[in-house]
Amino acid sequence: MSAPLDGVKAVILAGGRGTRLHPFTVTFPKPLMPLGDTPVVETILQRLHRFGCRDVTLTLGHLAELTKAYFAQRDQAYAGLKLRFVQETEPTGTAGSLASVPELDSTFVTMNGDVLTDLDFGELMRAHREHGAILTIATHQKQVKIDLGVLKLDAAGDVVDYLEKPQHNYPVSMGIYVYEPRVLKYIEPGKYLDFPDLVLKLLRAGEKVHAHRTDCLWLDIGRPDDYARAQELHAEEKRRFDHV
Repeated sequence: MSAPLDGVKAVILAGGRGTRLHPFTVTFPKPLMPLGDTPVVETILQRLHRFGCRDVTLTLGHLAELTKAYFAQRDQAYAGLKLRFVQETEPTGTAGSLASVPELDSTFVTMNGDVLTDLDFGELMRAHREHGAILTIATHQKQVKIDLGVLKLDAAGDVVDYLEKPQHNYPVSMGIYVYEPRVLKYIEPGKYLDFPDLVLKLLRAGEKVHAHRTDCLWLDIGRPDDYARAQELHAEEKRRFDHV
């Protein structure tokens, strides 16, 4: 029985400047930010490799040469893996950069280069195929707490309710996606396009975008609080994430 990502290409978006992690990322690329002694982008590669992916492209920008130099020393770490790099001289956005990646001619996976997750890629691919979507977004439920008293007002400005530090739950993008190659016709080469704008463009065109809901572990390493939590988890459960 084939692995869920057997024959599926993956693109890791690893060109951002990591501004939320300044000053560390001024002289150090965000994909190489360590979890213990393992760069975060390598935990992503290990996860993809575990599910059978053998063709990965990293899109690079900020401090690209440092990322390429790191992987030049790791070329024997992944059996049978084709690892390629696309380096942009000018950023074209989280969706626009896909236009620079060659040979995306079948269903492919894209993910941000700064996430820690134990997502089941088999379930994600099944959901994508079952719903017949042009794009599937792995989705996590995020609790947002407002540390203020929130007033509900009527049309005259009178208070009708008072909510002390309310909490709300929202389905949010995990930065992990499954694309059909025909999405690329909506991405103009060389033009800047971020992922939210691509989603809106697809919806306006009547295309089907599916949200795959999951309660798996998911941390956004670009957020300082998530990065601190990821360090703790990686130290406690290293084998959960390190697997080649």
